[in-house]
Order: sequence, then structure tokens, then C-alpha cells
Amino acid sequence: MSEQLSVLEPDAPPSHPIHLVVTDDLERNRVTVFFRLFLALPHFIWVAIWGIAVFFAVIAAWFAGIFTGRVPDGIHEFIAKWVRYVTHVNAYFSLAANPFPDFGGAPGYPVDVEIAPPQKQSRLTIFFRGILVIPAWIVLYFLGYVAQIVMFFAWFIALFTGRLHEGMRDVLAYWLRYAAQTYGYQMLLTQKYPSFSDD
Repeated sequence: MSEQLSVLEPDAPPSHPIHLVVTDDLERNRVTVFFRLFLALPHFIWVAIWGIAVFFAVIAAWFAGIFTGRVPDGIHEFIAKWVRYVTHVNAYFSLAANPFPDFGGAPGYPVDVEIAPPQKQSRLTIFFRGILVIPAWIVLYFLGYVAQIVMFFAWFIALFTGRLHEGMRDVLAYWLRYAAQTYGYQMLLTQKYPSFSDD
């Protein structure tokens, strides 16, 4: 995979509405790598607190989607910002990225996710979304195990070399992309099912 993972040509839009963009330079700060778990703790707490509000936003989105076939813009943006923030936090914790993330989920992080605006969706798939997403969660569960193994070795490599191997970063990015698409599908940000490829 190239250094700018999943960045397509300007006139070739990504095939999935939830699209990972990687601009990471593979450089890692050894001190922050060593303390990464402790440094990430405030973010995990904020993810959980913000997630409570997102839970109710998804319920509102579900009802709105059932009646109108579309998630309102404001709710969509609120949920999308949380998905983007979770992606940043997971990228930081897993060593897929190095800078300390912003607490607001602002775009521009070295491992970032772009989420398309709301579109019309099938009311039937909205109604059954909690069931339809189960296969994607099973795939994500196994991808998570692979990511944990990569994180374990990545920690030692980054700690001793100050860099992360590109292949390891790309495996972690693949997991992050699939996770963002799974979250987005379940939370009604898109009707498109998580994809094994961005191509």
C-alpha cells in the first residue's frame, strides 16, 4: 500500500461513503510510544461519555429514518464526528498514528476518516439494521484480534526504532477503515455495507 493509503484521484470519488485517508509519516516518538496506554486513557473516557449522547442520537436517527428514509443533517454530523473521533483515538492507541488527537473529532488527523453527507436510505434496511450489521461485527471481531497482535509487535518496533513499519501501519489502517465503516453502517450514516476493499 502506498504512503497515502486510500487517497484517490480528485475526479475519482471513493467507492464507499466512509473512507479512510492516511497521511502518516511512520515516525514515532519513543516516549509517547512507551506511555501510549496512559496517554490514551482520557480519550477513552471521553469516547464513552460522548458515546452515551451518540446512543440517543442513533435512536433518533432510526426513527427519523423509518419515517423519512433519511437521517437529518444535524444528527448525521453529530454521529459522524464521533465515528471520526473514535477512529483518531484508536489510531493513536494502536500506534497507527503518532500525534495526540484532538478531543473534538476535527478533520486533519494523520489517520482520518471522511464521511459523506446523508443520503436517502431504504426504510426496510434501516428497520433491520441491528440484525443486518451482525456479519460485519463478526468480521470486525476477528480483524480486532489481528490488530492486537500487530499492535503488540508494533509497540516494540516503534519503541526501539522510533518508526513504525509501513506494512504494520497499513494492517492497522485496514482494521480502522473496516471498523469506521461498520460503526457508520450500524449508526445509519450510510446504507452501504462495510467493504473489504476501498477500490
